[in-house]
Amino acid sequence: MKSILLLAVGVAAGFIVAHQVSKTPQGKQFFDDVDSKAREFGSAVVDGYKAREAELRAAVAEAEDVIADLKRSR
Repeated sequence: MKSILLLAVGVAAGFIVAHQVSKTPQGKQFFDDVDSKAREFGSAVVDGYKAREAELRAAVAEAEDVIADLKRSR
């Protein structure tokens, strides 16, 4: 229980410090950079996911075609 309390206090202190730092020009620039990089990373993950999904859908479609051809050739 003590660990959870310490974790909560640490998180709260971190938010307070981050809020104070973000009020300065350098802090605002830092958090803007972090936000930009996080959004860029998120976009890359989404793009990768969509590309992989397209690959898998194409593979499934190809497999379905092969199965259909095998059934027809019997």
